[in-house]
Amino acid sequence: LEKRMWLRHSSCPGRCDGMRPNLAPRMVGLVSTTPALNAREMTARRFYSGGDDTYRVAHVVIGGGVVGLSVAARLGQAAPTLILEKNAAIGEEVSSRNSEVIHAGLYYPSESLKTKLCIRGRHMLVDRCKARGIPWSNVGKWVIAANSSEVEYIQAIHDKARTLGVPTRFLSSDQHQEEPNVKAHAVLLSSSTGIVDSHALMQDLEGAILSAPHENSIIPHTKVVSIEKRGDQGYMVEAVSGEGESAEKCVIHADTVVNCAGLYADRIAEMILKDKMPESYRQYYCKGSYFAYTGKSLVKHLIYPVPEKNLKGLGVHVTLDLAGHMRFGPDAFYIDKPAGDPWAVPDYSVNEFQLDEAHKAIIKYLPMVTRDKLYTDYSGVRPKLSGPGEPFRDFLISEESARGYPGFVNLIGIESPGLTSSLAIAEEVASVLRI
Repeated sequence: LEKRMWLRHSSCPGRCDGMRPNLAPRMVGLVSTTPALNAREMTARRFYSGGDDTYRVAHVVIGGGVVGLSVAARLGQAAPTLILEKNAAIGEEVSSRNSEVIHAGLYYPSESLKTKLCIRGRHMLVDRCKARGIPWSNVGKWVIAANSSEVEYIQAIHDKARTLGVPTRFLSSDQHQEEPNVKAHAVLLSSSTGIVDSHALMQDLEGAILSAPHENSIIPHTKVVSIEKRGDQGYMVEAVSGEGESAEKCVIHADTVVNCAGLYADRIAEMILKDKMPESYRQYYCKGSYFAYTGKSLVKHLIYPVPEKNLKGLGVHVTLDLAGHMRFGPDAFYIDKPAGDPWAVPDYSVNEFQLDEAHKAIIKYLPMVTRDKLYTDYSGVRPKLSGPGEPFRDFLISEESARGYPGFVNLIGIESPGLTSSLAIAEEVASVLRI
């Protein structure tokens, strides 16, 4: 453990190893360039020993994506908090492989956590961006009906948005000329939808965690291998730091544990709940691929077609990055989890045939896009609680006292709009833990 306790100030200015291909200056992982502190000094600063090579901390957060970082930043304001991250850097999975959209909260059932936490999270995220200089832009989004049969759907979105206090309005046919390249029968404007530099956000959260007065830490390259309840004295979390012959085991005694493991959250939940884990906690992998465009951007807003009926995805839409570059995707299809190693990375490859299908979808609303100007870019995988053909499932945020595990919180199925909701999810976790 001492060898892996790295004080990290992710100072990479924008270009570093591990970037998503074709997406400079974004980074897949936030890689520290700060040397490690002396191991003994780090141990003294970050933990007090519980004896028998056990380290004692108030809160353990499993997973260093944007949700785990948000939770740790919140809990770390009150007591010593430790993030265990299995990868070599924070934010290498779901948090780095998405559209970086700040959602308004339009699509999900009104009483769902996805809607509640998205709306609350958007306000918290925008306030944080403004206060802390995190790059973002309120570019707005067009939700378009391609024909008269789709108008009913966007009318329902508009009606729901009014009840939720989310600003939307229909554009007149003259206003359609703001986007002369977009083909649409009707357009609903979501004026509060934006984009954010998710990596700058994660760097900011990391800095907040490590600068808090309660001596918090982030330990990368460390996998949790078992979790056991210790009477009424919290939890013993056993982890392996490193790999192969250099791997070392460590045990952490924590008062509370928050499972923010993303794609692997159901596996972590099973470690503690064992045969008490409901089948409804099982996650499915849904892959989405993105496609880049070589020409000048053809739009000024985000452009979203009407989504699929079960909300498996929001359709192959157009997003913009903060430099104004246009990107398409994601498509959405379920994939099998990797066989063998339960911690194995999903297949992130993007195939050319997917580009052909995406192009067919794109030209329905942006006919000027030619196939030769599109190229495969990157992909992401979402952890979904609804399997193929199944209806909508909400975020699962469960404090497990009812199953005999007080102070253990499972966050499962945290997919879109997880980035937008991340700060509100952290607030919700603090609430259920009464912190």
